[in-house]
Parts: sequence; structure tokens; C-alpha cells
Amino acid sequence: MSKVVIFDHPLIQHKLTMMRDKNTGSLTFRELVKEVGTLMVYEITRDLPLEDIEIETPVTKMTGKVIAGKKLAIVPILRAGLGMVEGILELIPAAKVGHIGLYRDPVTHKPVEYFCKLPQDLADRDIFVVDPMLATGGSAEAAITMLKDKGAKKIILICLVGCPEGVAFIQKHHPDVDIYLAACDEKLDENCYIVPGLGDAGDRIFGTK
Repeated sequence: MSKVVIFDHPLIQHKLTMMRDKNTGSLTFRELVKEVGTLMVYEITRDLPLEDIEIETPVTKMTGKVIAGKKLAIVPILRAGLGMVEGILELIPAAKVGHIGLYRDPVTHKPVEYFCKLPQDLADRDIFVVDPMLATGGSAEAAITMLKDKGAKKIILICLVGCPEGVAFIQKHHPDVDIYLAACDEKLDENCYIVPGLGDAGDRIFGTK
């Protein structure tokens, strides 16, 4: 079974509380999504493999550490996932970025695909699937399935806010995919929104309704 990691770092929790506040405007919300994405990926990349290289400082020669050629890709689920990409790229600018467009049918609550553009060498990369909300898990599950169908081998899911229903759904269908969250909230309501949640992340990022 995949692992579920919920970050308790004070900066992440502070910024998440600001995001939850209904009085936080789109500009601030967008900046917070970016910042929390950066902080989360800083922790997630803690175990990247390192290798030794020889360099020369202004003082002497030495052996230093660099990341051992690990290829990474970021795949946001459109459109809300876009809000997390810039913050992640600040830490790993060499990562390639793919895009998967899904929307939730308002009646069935099931994901519907409308766009997919991905790096060709998925099998050679660790894939970060990013989406602010893990509610029913339907969109994330569909995105992960699409990636696997196209050759992806190593996938992790990064979300800001999740709930037990969404986590269980991903673990049921993709037990090999680790899940990273800033918070796991109480439940879903009758409209499949996370409670207490933070509302519709896409609308709050882009100022739409």
C-alpha cells in the first residue's frame, strides 16, 4: 500500500490557513498556492539520490554532492494544478511539464478528459501529479491511469487538501502511488466538496466563479 504523508511544517500550516479564509483574494491565494507547492516539494525531494563530483573552490579542490541525474516531470491537472507548477519549478527548473485537462461532470461527478500533452520519455522520469484538491479522487485517478497507459512507471500525487474518501480511492486503484498532502480534512459534503476545505481552488486561483 502506498504511503500518505501529511506535512505539519509550521510555514505550510500557516499559509494553508490563510488560503482557507474566504476573505483571501485571488492574488494572495495564487501566491500562497505557489509558496506551499514550493515548500512541499522541498520536503518531497529530500530523498533524491546524490553522487560525488570533483570541483575546485576559490581555496582548494574538493568532492561535492550533486543530484544523480534524476529526471523529473510535473503534470498538473488543469486548471487548478497550474497554480502549483511555478513554485515547484523554482526548485527543479530542469523538470519537464506535461498537462492533463479534466473537468468534473456536475451531475455524475466523474472526470471528463479534454486535453492531454505529456513528455515522451515518461518511463524515464519520476512524475509529480499536482492538483490542489483531492476530493472524490476521480480526477487524480483518471490522470494517473492516463500516465501509466502512456508508460509512466514512478508517480507521486501532490495535493494541498485531501479527505479520507479521496485518499482511499487513490489507494484502492493505485496502491503504488504515494500521496503527499498539506492537510487531510474531515469529509466530503453532498456536493462532493471537501469540508472544511477551501472552496473551488481553480476559481480562487483565477478569480472566476
